[in-house]
Amino acid sequence: MSSIDEIRDIRIKKLELLKSKGIDPYPAETKREISLKEAIENFNNLETKKETKWIGGRIMSIRGQGAIVFLTLNDGTGIFQGLLKKDILSEDKFNFFNEVVDIGDFIEIQGIFFTTKRGEKTMETKDWRMLSKSLRPLPEKWHGLQDVEERFRKRYLDILMNPDIKEVFEKKAKFWNTIREYLVSKNFLEVETPIIENTTGGADARPFVTHHNALNMDVYLRISAGELWQKKLLVAGFPRTFEIGRIFRNEGISNEHLQDYTQLEYYMAYSDYKAGMEITKELYRLIGEKVFGTTKFKIKEFSIDLNDEWQMYDFSKLINERFGLNPVTEIYSKTGKKVTSSDLKNIYEKTGISHEDMEPNLARTVDSLWKIIRKEIAGPGFLVNVPVYLEPLAKRNRNNSATVERFQVIIAGSEMGKGFSELNDPIDQRARFMEQQALRDAGDEEAQMADMEFVEALEYAMPPAFGFGFSERLFSFLVDKPVRETQLFPLMRPKKE
Repeated sequence: MSSIDEIRDIRIKKLELLKSKGIDPYPAETKREISLKEAIENFNNLETKKETKWIGGRIMSIRGQGAIVFLTLNDGTGIFQGLLKKDILSEDKFNFFNEVVDIGDFIEIQGIFFTTKRGEKTMETKDWRMLSKSLRPLPEKWHGLQDVEERFRKRYLDILMNPDIKEVFEKKAKFWNTIREYLVSKNFLEVETPIIENTTGGADARPFVTHHNALNMDVYLRISAGELWQKKLLVAGFPRTFEIGRIFRNEGISNEHLQDYTQLEYYMAYSDYKAGMEITKELYRLIGEKVFGTTKFKIKEFSIDLNDEWQMYDFSKLINERFGLNPVTEIYSKTGKKVTSSDLKNIYEKTGISHEDMEPNLARTVDSLWKIIRKEIAGPGFLVNVPVYLEPLAKRNRNNSATVERFQVIIAGSEMGKGFSELNDPIDQRARFMEQQALRDAGDEEAQMADMEFVEALEYAMPPAFGFGFSERLFSFLVDKPVRETQLFPLMRPKKE
């Protein structure tokens, strides 16, 4: 078997042969008149009229012997068969084709349409042209790229050789389009907010830091899709806004987490989290029906039906029952007193949670305990009754001021969206920002930064509102694939030569 370098050397000689004949192997113009999809859809009419047309695409296979050659073209819209006959094409053009053309080349062919004895739609070729000469061979058809890292690094080949992978990304585009169309139909205005920020806000996450040369200052890549900006737009008088945009979090890689990805966030004035639950159910069910043609999904070991009645999961009750810690009253049942740093360390040790040498704090401990429980919950449902200290941007619960009016969508053991009644009390918001800043000063890099410009905006008054967001991780769950599998070009380390 020839090496890649040997094959490349042979193809370069073919490239030079094309040039020696005065043929541009990479012409700018093309004579293609119809796509392969159009050729398939209009085949009966084209065959009947015996019209001569130009079609084109990448050669995916070549087979034949003697005076005939069959080839398969793929132009991204469809796959179509071409037939080259020496007596029709001419001996010179037929022989030259065999001399210089390889699987992987882009060509165009001119001819008439007919059906073979086997019933295959085919073009009988009268002429051909080179459109782009390939210098490297495509992966073997039936096995393709096997190494996962190589598949991600050469995603273009992964998609080309694997129709199932291509279908995933076509569905992903439909996923975002369905969401956009739904929100526009509900009178939401699509907006764009800054990606580079002085202060990150809207989430608990470690940001990427970069330097702005023109202003000579460090800035951050945003960690949310414009949460604080969109709420400023509510102050400005826009009643409903949304953004589908890229966000960046300088955190770990896993089957569920990425460092840069697409997220939806929307905000609607004169609403709250109870109304938000209804619109969320409606949207998720619509995604299932329009994108996947079903509301039933098999995700990991869970079977999910989005049309089922959505359950309510009480955050504080679940943690208290499992670990003896009431996250709202902050009472540890082992002592019957307020939880101490020593108690938190004891909980870490007993549950095997790693705290990466950081002094344990209540918020991080409670969040880690919840993640243990969450993995066991199938859903679909809403997680509610989260303590105030875990959500600095949500309005306090009208029935219990120690919790917030927030819900998280739970599907297949993971959080698949979050929404809450937005905090619009500037005094309360300032106080909570100060609490978060104290956590950052103590070493918690995921605690939120105090954004006093946002507090100032709230002092001009923001109407009651509901906000909600989810990321492309929802799509990866619905297709039951690791999230990196559903990104076109996930970040990779540079390849070592």
